[in-house]
Amino acid sequence: MIAIFGLGNPGSEYEMTRHNVGFMVVDAIAKNLKIDFKHGKGEYVIGSGKYKGREILLVKPLTYMNNSGVAVKDVVEQFKIDVKDIWVICDDLNLPLGMIRIRQKGSDGGHNGLYSIIYHLKTIEFPRLRCGIGNPEKMQNMVDFVLSKFDDDEIEKVNDMIDRAVEATFCFISDGILTAMNRFNKKVMTGNKTP
Repeated sequence: MIAIFGLGNPGSEYEMTRHNVGFMVVDAIAKNLKIDFKHGKGEYVIGSGKYKGREILLVKPLTYMNNSGVAVKDVVEQFKIDVKDIWVICDDLNLPLGMIRIRQKGSDGGHNGLYSIIYHLKTIEFPRLRCGIGNPEKMQNMVDFVLSKFDDDEIEKVNDMIDRAVEATFCFISDGILTAMNRFNKKVMTGNKTP
């Protein structure tokens, strides 16, 4: 079983904000696979389904970004999931808007959601997919920026990035982390999808 965690903040005021890209990608996966969310046994919503014969869980923590690790740990322990079989999807301020980057493991890179997960799981050894939200022209105050909504002129790039993040997730599920990294860690930000 693979558990896919999309990071974000719950509540309508945070919808379509930069910090909620993880939620957006998981919602797109759920729509693609016709998976419905329901409240889990902890502070998260969860849905289950299959992709190419593999069982998957889709999870959106409701703990707010800075405490994402609480929900992730709950799900990992409840379903007895190996940390190498979790896939964390989050925004990344240090990547240009539209770029995605897959890592097999690593530090939090200054991301509070990843920091919380590392803290609660006591390991950095879990795969993650980071979605670029960086835009130097618009970044004045970092906190205000990540909690702001995408502008109209950014939506096309965002939608393309979400599509590729969904493809990358499906590749991870069916073919594994190394294939996903080889296919999707390219410097493609807009326009044509990766082959």
